[in-house]
Amino acid sequence: HVQLVESGGGSVQAGGSLKLSCRVSGSPDCAYVMGWFRQGPGKEREGVGGIEGSGSATYADSVKGRFTISKDNDNILYLQMNSLQPEDTAVYYCAADPGIVRVGLATRLRDAAFRYWGQGTQVTVS
Repeated sequence: HVQLVESGGGSVQAGGSLKLSCRVSGSPDCAYVMGWFRQGPGKEREGVGGIEGSGSATYADSVKGRFTISKDNDNILYLQMNSLQPEDTAVYYCAADPGIVRVGLATRLRDAAFRYWGQGTQVTVS
């Protein structure tokens, strides 16, 4: 049974920082590719960025230079968010996929092509 649990959300003032974590339990092979998504109030879900097993990461234009995705050896995915703005307010979700079907990461983010999803954590920027 694969489970993704996000943590680290909260409220912060504009210009501040937060670091989200996503712990993956279950088979580590399920999380070869991982990503972060967000859905703000009244907005569609958006792919924030992702990271492949090789360590290669990609980001949405809206967060480039401000957000950084990383993953440690314990299968924990991180999202370091700096220079937060009110438009970053959203529920943030992590997602994982075994990557058996070879799809480019940008395409996978665009199509939300991940098998496993977390429940989300709220980030509010005021």
